[in-house]
Amino acid sequence: MGNIKQSIIAGVFSMITIGVLTFLTYKTELGIFLLASFGSSMVLLYGYPESPFAKPKNVFFGHLVTAIVGLFFLNFVPLPLYIIIPFAVGFGVGLMILFNVTHPPAGGNPIIVIIGSVSIDYLLSPVITGSIIIVTFALIINRFILKKSYPSQK
Repeated sequence: MGNIKQSIIAGVFSMITIGVLTFLTYKTELGIFLLASFGSSMVLLYGYPESPFAKPKNVFFGHLVTAIVGLFFLNFVPLPLYIIIPFAVGFGVGLMILFNVTHPPAGGNPIIVIIGSVSIDYLLSPVITGSIIIVTFALIINRFILKKSYPSQK
């Protein structure tokens, strides 16, 4: 029965969080707030908030570091995509681990950045603003609604 409750809670709060980002992206002129890897972040933030990978610093800096790596490879490594994408993912994963900000969903950001040929503005919106929003929602929902110790002190 615990898995059913956990799955419903994770699903509902994921819908709410991604729903807000979707609304801000498509129904306002404020910019882009959606990043495909945020969908995977929901699994950790609401399904497994006690995971060290769900800590706010990991979510924020994991997404930021890997997006920066993607932009670096996109703009400064003049090699074919089939070469720069795996290198960018590898460097992004390595840097998250090195800086102790591992957030597995962020490992896909270099792929998103490179395939999308995004500009540096992508760092502000959706990466930084979107990350702040999802971390804020996770803090409010986990602490105040679900009464969980979030972020976990493990």
